[in-house]
Amino acid sequence: MPAARFLVSGVVQGVFFRASTREQAVALGLSGAALNLPDGRVEVIARGDGAALDQLERWLQQGPPAARVSAVAREPYQGAVDPGFVTG
Repeated sequence: MPAARFLVSGVVQGVFFRASTREQAVALGLSGAALNLPDGRVEVIARGDGAALDQLERWLQQGPPAARVSAVAREPYQGAVDPGFVTG
């Protein structure tokens, strides 16, 4: 199954972005993780159906109501992805 790494910029920390991303990913049947980065971005790794990854990317461009997303960068991801979806 394909996997992708998303880097989300803007006001995305402290606004329930990771928890909301987990809800979306689980609903889409994706595995992966959402992590805060020291520079203020959120990194999202996701593996699953290609169409579901595309849907997640569209959702990440908006995020939860309190977020203010300024950019989403996507690249293929070749690393291991454990089952389930975690936030850290």
